[in-house]
Amino acid sequence: MDGMSIGPLEMTDSCLSETVVPTQTATAGPCQHTLRRSICGIGIGLHTGQRISLSLSPAPVNTGIIFRRTDLDGYMIPATYDHVIDTRLSTVIGVPAQGAATRVATIEHLMAALSGCGIDNAYIDLDGPEVPVFDGSASEFMFLLDCAGRAPQAAPRATLEILRTVRVEDGDAFAELCPPTTDGLNISMSIEFAAQAIGRQIFSAQVSASSFRRDLENCRTFTLRQEIDALHAAGLARGGSLENAIVVDDDRILNPTGLRRPDEFVRHKVVDVIGDLYLCGAVIHGDFHGHKSGHTLNNRLLRALMANPSAWRLHGHVPQKRQIGRAAA
Repeated sequence: MDGMSIGPLEMTDSCLSETVVPTQTATAGPCQHTLRRSICGIGIGLHTGQRISLSLSPAPVNTGIIFRRTDLDGYMIPATYDHVIDTRLSTVIGVPAQGAATRVATIEHLMAALSGCGIDNAYIDLDGPEVPVFDGSASEFMFLLDCAGRAPQAAPRATLEILRTVRVEDGDAFAELCPPTTDGLNISMSIEFAAQAIGRQIFSAQVSASSFRRDLENCRTFTLRQEIDALHAAGLARGGSLENAIVVDDDRILNPTGLRRPDEFVRHKVVDVIGDLYLCGAVIHGDFHGHKSGHTLNNRLLRALMANPSAWRLHGHVPQKRQIGRAAA
């Protein structure tokens, strides 16, 4: 993307703090996890182009994932499906009544990394309106999380078992969740683009910590060259570059280093699905099938699922509704 660039992930030593997590007794079955210590990095927002500091910190049991805007006196927004207010090219959380000023954009890659690392509870502090894009994949978020480490907590993980198929559609695009054929979350995704460098691609995976690292975490976001001017005119992709996104011009990949995998495009769409589904506040046990699905359909699917209590069964505890607004002084 023209005129913008981003260097490697910047880490600040001051954020490698030794935050102590109290020793807790493990629970029967999978238990919740938080970070062992706080850590932070600095990067560029893909759509805003702003230089933004990101800090990841431990949180108590049953907190869930909470975003806090440090530039707005710690304004807090839970990372849940019902706080998604925009899905144009990224997943954006906020509160409609508060306007755009208090939102947090482009959370999906970080949410996918949190899911891939099995982090249930964390505070995410930002001094701007968007999560840094880093290299356009989940890999540098995984690096930060690995540096911070995981700490077990004395509470069971919340899991959401899919009992009946729920499906949403938009033309020939669709997304659905079905009862599980195997344990955990299984994803089957297909995409289809006129651009010859992408074409039709299909990818399926039984999602686990190991498969996320092996097959998905380093797959980058992408865009079409002919759409960049329109994105800029809409105030989007201001921080985009060949350093943080794959740019396709029909049959050509414009990035000098090329692709990381031949089917990197559909694999990145699976990363998006994992991040978007983690906004349900629990680990999903079910099968996801999607064709040409994006953030909009992914969020519509969660809303349709949660609106139909007969389609799911909750095991364990989900975070309680958190107060939205400024943190207490």
